[in-house]
Amino acid sequence: MSVILKCRGPKSGLVANSWAIPGIVAALFSVMLFGCSASRQVSRVSADAVTDVSGDWNDTDSRLVSETMVKDLTSASWVDNFTQDKGKKPTVIVGKITNRSYEHIDVTTFVKDLERSLLNDGVVNFVASSRERDQIREERKDQARESSEDTQKGPGQETGADYMLIGNISSIIDKEGGEAVKYYQINMELVDIATNQKVWIGEKKIKKIVTQDKYKF
Repeated sequence: MSVILKCRGPKSGLVANSWAIPGIVAALFSVMLFGCSASRQVSRVSADAVTDVSGDWNDTDSRLVSETMVKDLTSASWVDNFTQDKGKKPTVIVGKITNRSYEHIDVTTFVKDLERSLLNDGVVNFVASSRERDQIREERKDQARESSEDTQKGPGQETGADYMLIGNISSIIDKEGGEAVKYYQINMELVDIATNQKVWIGEKKIKKIVTQDKYKF
């Protein structure tokens, strides 16, 4: 397909076959649109399905690590020791989880997985994080100004945590040519808030082998 351009002189400029240009533009646009549409496919899978595309930390790692950690945490001897001594279930707060890995990890998602696993396990009670408590305290202040006395929630009634769960995620990557080994280590500790004693230490390791075009690493 070709377009013929005719010059009619310096004053008139270039004049093209006007009937051909719109057709060509439309054809090129259709080809580009078809090419972009044909290059992408979307498949829906279960949210619990194990998926690894890049080999990086993902939702499956977050879920499995949190479930494993909480199972080990709540089955340790410190739970029975506290229950026998205090006559009640221990109350835990999830503190700071630090990302020390070489990649971006949404730590908030991991913390929520930990909290959900703790709640579902039912062995301990747990309270809101410091950021969440700030929001709730603001609500109580608003209730003190605007709500009726019989529905207000006053200060000084919060449940104090007995223990804080803290930890970090670190990683090592070893690569050569078209192969890489990605290693993650998750360390967590449960600390007695009153005494600073560590009553539990947990560790989880993940190792992945990723093979791809060496020029893309």
